[in-house]
This record gives sequence, structure tokens and C-alpha cells, in this order.
Amino acid sequence: MSVTTRYREAWEGFWREAPDERGAVFWDAEPALTARVHLALFEPHLAAPGLPFVDLGCGNGTQTRFFADRYPRVVGADLSAAALDHARLADPAGQASYRLFDAAEAVEAEVLHAELGDANVYMRGVLHQCEEGDRQALVDGIATLVGDRGRAFAVELAEAAGAVLRGLAGGPGGPPAKLAPVLRHGLTPGEVADAAVPGFLRAAGLVVLAEGELPLVTTECRADGSRIELPSRWTVLRRA
Repeated sequence: MSVTTRYREAWEGFWREAPDERGAVFWDAEPALTARVHLALFEPHLAAPGLPFVDLGCGNGTQTRFFADRYPRVVGADLSAAALDHARLADPAGQASYRLFDAAEAVEAEVLHAELGDANVYMRGVLHQCEEGDRQALVDGIATLVGDRGRAFAVELAEAAGAVLRGLAGGPGGPPAKLAPVLRHGLTPGEVADAAVPGFLRAAGLVVLAEGELPLVTTECRADGSRIELPSRWTVLRRA
């Protein structure tokens, strides 16, 4: 199984259109509000902090570069070549490496695991963007990457975020400027039911070590100037 052509082309179109400026993309919040907060939850559960670190769905690499300051080998992986172009442009020193990668393709996950060995994996907001038929395969791919020693941290929009996004999109002035391109390219965030996630994890042989709720911080603000934050859930995972 792999992502559909339509889905891949939607992401390519989105990232080809996206500005290079940091923070111009809806979810491209600064690491102090995202990755730094998540690492405080993730690092206590790492069995082997020296393992390669994979930023799965890295996009333009903002969080990837943050991780590269802290871990010896960091790989930013994304299914969009245009996203990786942004990431490499913003990382001229090559702090991290970047790889075109379809996590829903079992063979690609196996090849990357063969190259890296067990890895610690960070994934922010990828599952809820997947098309329905690829969700289990994506979680299976995470299980392949972590292997026996790695751990995964996944933070995803909660089901309630879908209603928030629909409200933003349907406002009298239309969707906020940074949300509009997401919708225009046919990307549909917040479409995974909360009750479905544990089944994906069990089927992939993943065990939850810790979990909780956090707002997913965006770069967009409401009309009153307050930053838009979306309900989300986080989990720390290992292979059973």
C-alpha cells in the first residue's frame, strides 16, 4: 500500500505554493512552542537516546533542525519532494539529512530501518492528514522504524479539532489566510476519530507508555489577535 497519486499531488501542490518564510505555513509554529514542549514529554521514555532520530512528516524542516541541535543523527522524512526542497534550503549547513519517504509503504519503512537500525520517531500531525486507507499502514511503518529499542512520540489533532477547523473555514470572512491553502489543495485535517486510534496502535503491535492532551499550536491568529490552538492528543509508544 502507498499513498494515492491524488494525495501526493495535493501535498506537492501545497508545498510548491508555500512561501519560504518561517511561520508562513499554518502549522509551522516555532520549536519553543512545539518540539521543545514535546521533547520534555518524550525524552524520559527514551530507552536509547543515541539512536537515530526520525522526524516523520518533517515538511519544511523547522522542527527537524531543532532536533538536529540535540541528537547526533537526525533524518527529516516526508512524502513531498517540494517540502524537502524547503527543508534543505533552510538548512544550508546540512544539520540534518532529508529523505523522500512514504511511511505507508511497508517496503520503504523496511529499507529505512535497514539503513538506520532502530530509531526514535517524532510525528506531529501526520495521521490525521492521511487518507483513510493509509492510516493503518502509516502506524505499521512507525512500528517498523522503532524496532525493539526505539520509541515514538505522536501528537495528533483530536476529533474535536475538526469542528474547530470547520468553524474557522465557515466564518463570515472565509478561512484564515494560512488555513485557506490547506483547504484549497484538498487536504482535510482533523478527520480521524479518537476511538479509531487505539485500534491502529494495537494492530501495529505498539504499546502506549504515556499519553495526554495538549493544544496543537498554529501560526495563525483569530480576528481578536489570539493564536489559534487546536485540541490534540499525544502518545509515547514502543513495540510490544
